[in-house]
Amino acid sequence: MVAVGLAQGTAVAQPDPPAAGTGARAAAADDPYTQAFLTQYRKIKASANGYFSPDGLPYHSVETLMVEAPDHGHQTTSEAVSFWMWLEAAYGRVTGDWAPFNAAWAVAEKTIIPQHADQSTSGSYNPSSPATYAPEHPLPSGYPSALDGSVRVGTDPLATELAASYGTMDVYGMHWLMDLDNVYGYGNKPGTGGESGPGAGASYINTYQRGAQESVWETVPQPTTDLFKYGGPNGYLDLFVGDASYAKQWKYTNAPDADARAVQAAYWAFRWASAQGKSSEVAASVAKAAKMGDFLRYAMFDKYFKRIGDCTDPASCPAASGRDAQHYLLSWYYAWGGAAADSGGGWAWRIGDGASHQGYQNPLSAWALSNVPALTPKSATARGDWSKSLTRQLEFLTWLQSSEGAFAGGCTNSWEGSYSKPPAGTPTFYGMAYDWQPVYHDPPSNNWFGFQAWGMERLAAYYHETGNAAAKAVLSKWVAWAASETTVGADGSFRFPSTLKWTGQPDTWNAASPGKNAGLHVTVVDYANDVGVGAAYVKTLTYYAAKSGDKDAAALAKALLDAMALNTTAKGIAVPETRRDYNRFNDKVYIPDGWSGTMPNGDPIKPGATFISIRSWYKDDPDWPKVQAYLDGGAAPTFTFHRFWAQAALALAFAIYAELLVDGGGTGGDTEAPSVPAGLTVTATTSDSVSLSWSAATDNVGVTGYDVYRNGVLAGNATARTFTDTALAAKTEYRYAVAARDAGGNTSALSAAVTATTKGGSSGTGAVKVQYKNNDSATGDNQIRMGLRVLNTGSAPIDLSTVKVRYWFTSDGGPNTFGTYCDYAALGSSNITHSVTAVSSPTTGADRYLEIGFTGGAGTLAAGASTGEIQLRTNKSDWSNFNEADDYSHATNTAYVDSSKVGAYVAGTLAWGIEP
Repeated sequence: MVAVGLAQGTAVAQPDPPAAGTGARAAAADDPYTQAFLTQYRKIKASANGYFSPDGLPYHSVETLMVEAPDHGHQTTSEAVSFWMWLEAAYGRVTGDWAPFNAAWAVAEKTIIPQHADQSTSGSYNPSSPATYAPEHPLPSGYPSALDGSVRVGTDPLATELAASYGTMDVYGMHWLMDLDNVYGYGNKPGTGGESGPGAGASYINTYQRGAQESVWETVPQPTTDLFKYGGPNGYLDLFVGDASYAKQWKYTNAPDADARAVQAAYWAFRWASAQGKSSEVAASVAKAAKMGDFLRYAMFDKYFKRIGDCTDPASCPAASGRDAQHYLLSWYYAWGGAAADSGGGWAWRIGDGASHQGYQNPLSAWALSNVPALTPKSATARGDWSKSLTRQLEFLTWLQSSEGAFAGGCTNSWEGSYSKPPAGTPTFYGMAYDWQPVYHDPPSNNWFGFQAWGMERLAAYYHETGNAAAKAVLSKWVAWAASETTVGADGSFRFPSTLKWTGQPDTWNAASPGKNAGLHVTVVDYANDVGVGAAYVKTLTYYAAKSGDKDAAALAKALLDAMALNTTAKGIAVPETRRDYNRFNDKVYIPDGWSGTMPNGDPIKPGATFISIRSWYKDDPDWPKVQAYLDGGAAPTFTFHRFWAQAALALAFAIYAELLVDGGGTGGDTEAPSVPAGLTVTATTSDSVSLSWSAATDNVGVTGYDVYRNGVLAGNATARTFTDTALAAKTEYRYAVAARDAGGNTSALSAAVTATTKGGSSGTGAVKVQYKNNDSATGDNQIRMGLRVLNTGSAPIDLSTVKVRYWFTSDGGPNTFGTYCDYAALGSSNITHSVTAVSSPTTGADRYLEIGFTGGAGTLAAGASTGEIQLRTNKSDWSNFNEADDYSHATNTAYVDSSKVGAYVAGTLAWGIEP
């Protein structure tokens, strides 16, 4: 497929960028990928397209009705700001104009990096007493969490040298979240340290404060500077932390991957500007990035500066001094706060985090901060810290690589956030426990392929700059795995993994003799065509191919880039998304009994509140009728979102491909497609498979593979001239065609089609069992939460559409209607059905059952296989409380065990369990 569509789409009325300056790419005027970058850049920067707020910051998305990590599209994240910096660096490379890059840093300093007025009492910080310990809890219902001064915390070894280096105790890092339209109305305006209430202007905001199970749908947003104007008598503080009394205060949270990406952007700006003889033009901004990297080291420390390794009890785990609390990885966050200026007392605190995720690591930034003089931080120990962090990050990725090539989750120094003891047999990395879903569980944090692509793009960039052999070894295995799970069709369709499933564990880390991780495996649950993730994937392939010379990786990068470019819109490049998770707008937000307060707009905050009830302004959004129709029983709404980070990543993918594989002599020049494959033949059929073969196609350079289509939809890729399509329905006719693909990403027309009919299959009852765990320790609240897994214990596959699972309980009075939800399923929540049915003959412990089923999309369950986790919950329509203690299927175990009181039926016959 040639690069058609790269410059298509609606042009935005905006002056062209300046002509290429001294040292800029000579090909900027005619290279199609550089032109695609400039087209995308203009769309992003055009004011009519709505990517930027009046304060000059990028919105998370152009569209407002957006709930994912931020809970409103017109919030922004430090992630978006870091992508903006990188976008402007690439613009400087192409045009020689560095003013936009410097402007991005200037805006960040006035907004998302808190100024002194926003952290006015930071000078009161005592490094020998960083913070008071409060344990984390698995569920929001465990909060507020009581402060516990009896648990010893360690000493902060960074604060004194940072203050000496920069002349202030203020922290220089981005706060992760801002409400750019002030829709909540807190009015935490940058540079004021105040809470000015509703009105125009950007506002700091925070969320996610209550344990690993707290999803975006269960959060209570709060102001970063809480002056008790909103919320309850103590503002929002006593929803999260239990204390004898409360003081007005400020607090900020940093997302380390974003600050590391800002450093990464500054590195590219310095390298490209230096090549143009313009390093002095970016020197001031690059120095700011070095300063940010100095403070980013707080992400390398245990939350309470306790000793790293074997820390399995909060009381006995030693408080550390010096570097004993430093794990040298990029953890999930660091945070800092203190008393408000008018609170009557001066104090401040800082914490790190002991949980580290593979997707947050950034070897390129660690290398730049320890090897590039212009980016070397001022503090005496910073260069050494980043040098050691680089080594530790590479070890971490090696430790987490599965047999297939994808990377498992991460590790933690504080199991469950409370320094608890991990399960027996849990492997460790420098004494820190392996966690397949570090930090958050709804949905599991490492099941998203995007974290694979984000992390590997950084590793590939580091490999490209240094040629590091360890990085290449890890990358080669990952690229081979990802490519094997990726398909790009002749019609421009494309897909790559979306949701991943993990089994097994890595070997305990031994630096002298790393294990093979033979028992750690990943499988792909479902696939998607997310263009933002696709852009990161393309950048990974491009960096890797340019350094290694891997022509297949280069061809795949081009094919994906060209396919994504066909999805152009007036605002960028985007694909429609069906948001089935929007049925959670009515999710309950946990509020403790006896607590009440109000949001700035007057929405009440009290027990029984829901996501939408404390955000009633969402009902005024122009897209709300689509969501309301879904909540009323209609179809799930479809949106085409333009996320800033994704649109910037696409622009960068074009620019990087142009720089490295067009300028660099890659495969961009071949535009001749292969011949059409002939002789497509059905060679065999079974009840669930069709086997095909065909004759070889020819090409001026060489055929590298074939795309196989089933009923007009891409079914898979093949490198040989045979293919077997599996997991099909019995007694069903299918139509197949094949296209050939070459190393340049060009694809032939489709072959003549053939039809095949699968053989008859036997339904059989099969043999299954059900495993259950309790996801809610409270037995008297208004929801029943559980996790279920179905295992095939027989010797033949089972069609999951024939399987039903029943969880029996009592309604305990109230209405006869129930809400049911699948919050997560390894097979995909859309493939799970769920409803509550009355028992025909009620008995003790059971007058209702929650029945779980599977759609045809769930496929078959192989012998010995498991469906993976299915997270479910139900509530009465009036949200009155249950008494789960006497429910037939209820149990207290919080880890999966076989449950004979949860029934499984295959083809209508009880195959597991005992009915009540």
